[in-house]
Amino acid sequence: MLNLTFSGARILWPEGFRTGSLSISGGRIAQNTDGRCIDLSGFMILPGIVDVHGDGFERHLAPRRGVQRDLLNGLLATEAELAANGITTGVLAQFWSWEGGMRGPEFAARVFRALFDLRHQVSTQLLGQLRLEIHMTDDFDRLPNLLADWDVSYVVFNDHLPYDDLVKGRKPARLISQALRAGRDPQRHYQLMMDLLESLPNVSTALDTLTAQLVAQSLLLGSHDEETLADRSRWRKRGVYITEFPTSHAAAEYAGTHGDRIVLGAPNIARGGSHKGNVSACELVRLGLCDALASDYHYPSLRQAVFTLVDEEIMDFAEAWRLVSDKPAHVLGLADRGRFQVGLRADIVFLDIGSRRIAATMAGGKLTYMSGNIAQRFFGVLT
Repeated sequence: MLNLTFSGARILWPEGFRTGSLSISGGRIAQNTDGRCIDLSGFMILPGIVDVHGDGFERHLAPRRGVQRDLLNGLLATEAELAANGITTGVLAQFWSWEGGMRGPEFAARVFRALFDLRHQVSTQLLGQLRLEIHMTDDFDRLPNLLADWDVSYVVFNDHLPYDDLVKGRKPARLISQALRAGRDPQRHYQLMMDLLESLPNVSTALDTLTAQLVAQSLLLGSHDEETLADRSRWRKRGVYITEFPTSHAAAEYAGTHGDRIVLGAPNIARGGSHKGNVSACELVRLGLCDALASDYHYPSLRQAVFTLVDEEIMDFAEAWRLVSDKPAHVLGLADRGRFQVGLRADIVFLDIGSRRIAATMAGGKLTYMSGNIAQRFFGVLT
């Protein structure tokens, strides 16, 4: 860990930007230090990004279909991408789903075991999130113990069953590609979905039991892609107080009114709207219905979304950056990061003001990424 003072930069403190100096020592923000001083004029110094939900790591675990042999190296590559995008805490959202393949229970167990084994080998904090398909009721009894073994404390509930097609007796459009990814015969995959549809009446009671267990274990619970006010109401009655990517204004407004945490997708903002035609994340942010932005499937989108919010004059930079740092840390219950305060983790992003690019990243006082001119500043004093 480095003992350093950074001077001359624009620093984002809890009360706003101030040009001055920031010291780190022993992996923490320090009042002062006897370490060397680095002039970082021309840069912003920002709290590290906390990504509350991302599945972009999948391409590192399986760069080609069926190639899933070395998960540890895939997770190491994920950490490198996170760091290059200013992310110092990353929640890796892994499915536990009937969809099979990389979304199946067997693969999920491998991912969480690898993540557990890797945690002390990387500086970026990698946290697991179990994305549980609600129809996986046969696994509900064993999941609480498995989550404890893997040290996974965040569960989000999903429902990807294509009801409209199945109820009408139609083959879903993605049936063949989905079956191939799962290594199943398409007809068998279709029958599996029909069987799950028939079991729907039993799902609600099973969810009531499981969520009560998880709440008793103090786990963080969320739901995904809520469409209606009724969807949000049902989940919050079960103690599920985080809504990820609500697809309608009504669901988001209900959550905001009741103090639930709303997570929106940064790609939706960076792109200028939802690729599925759902409610605009920019509009929800404008209405104050956002507690955190998440990378979803694209890690660079977090930084890009901040600048979109600024350029569109939806909010100022300091407020926008808090949507990717302080506020998501609060959603996750991580009180030791997300802002600059003496004693908190030295999770830092160094942003080049001219290019708007990430120049360097530190997680817990350790350098995890560095590129370009800032390296000359660092190495000029460290060598």
